Amino acid sequence: MSGAHHHHHHGHDHGHGQGHHHGHGHSHAPADFGRAFAVGIVLNTGFVLVEAGYGIIAGSMALVADAGHNLSDVLGLVIAWAAAVLAARPPSARFTYGFKSSSILAALGNAALLLVALGAITVETLRRLADPQPVAAGPVMAVAAVGILINTATALMFMRGRHHDINVRGAYLHMMADAAVSAGVVVAGLLIQQTGAQWIDPVTSLIIVGVIARGTWGLLKDALKMGLHAVPPGIDENAVRTFLSAQPGVAAVHDLHIWPMSTTETALTAHLVIPTGHPGDGFLHHLAHELEDDFGIGHATIQIEIAPDQHTCALESEAVV
Repeated sequence: MSGAHHHHHHGHDHGHGQGHHHGHGHSHAPADFGRAFAVGIVLNTGFVLVEAGYGIIAGSMALVADAGHNLSDVLGLVIAWAAAVLAARPPSARFTYGFKSSSILAALGNAALLLVALGAITVETLRRLADPQPVAAGPVMAVAAVGILINTATALMFMRGRHHDINVRGAYLHMMADAAVSAGVVVAGLLIQQTGAQWIDPVTSLIIVGVIARGTWGLLKDALKMGLHAVPPGIDENAVRTFLSAQPGVAAVHDLHIWPMSTTETALTAHLVIPTGHPGDGFLHHLAHELEDDFGIGHATIQIEIAPDQHTCALESEAVV
């Protein structure tokens, strides 16, 4: 497969449309985004501490919720970064895929942590709704405004890679959502200042919780699909089957499997029945190359079967795995 590596870096630019981008994941994560992750983690951790502190001092649940939101993202960044580094580790005798699927587990863990943070913030917010406390609107607005800047800056660092990797996409979306949420907190602070209505703060907090819950649900669904080896979203299983069936000499295709090895790489196995005899290594190499170029499937294993009538393959029926 060494031939597939020469087009890493410009791999994302040639426009084969949707689905192509999964193929060249290996080069991204640690190299391109290591610095973005590191800077994002340091900046945001510092900010979370300041924001939570001020939220408690100023009596603002909205600020605490926003800090929770930012914390969930820091955790997400740490997990995504760790996964990116792990996914780059070479395979071993025991972990023959390396730790590629750690990125899938990371997305799942990320979603789980978010749900926990949500629960905690919701409980406290509901308490505050029942018994509104005075909120110091000035500090709330100032801190939230800093939040807008920090989150926007971090989001821009992940902008480039967001189409290639669910974890980078997660980081990007989180940061953008955080910037929006901080903006909401600024507006809430302004309203409290103008009207003196303290209930605005916990209500804002609940809205923030809703925003996080919605994003988390999407992340959880995508990560679960990957964990269950669903065909990645950019790839049409039917199109791959048709493509394989159309190869010269192929009488039948069975036991076709397409699954994500990591959040960026896709694997395929298939049995091809070719009665005219084994088509040779050139055919297999060509096929692997085509699968990578047209479908972004970088890890294909093809089994050739010659005579379908003598020994029917035990896996031929589509009903068995």
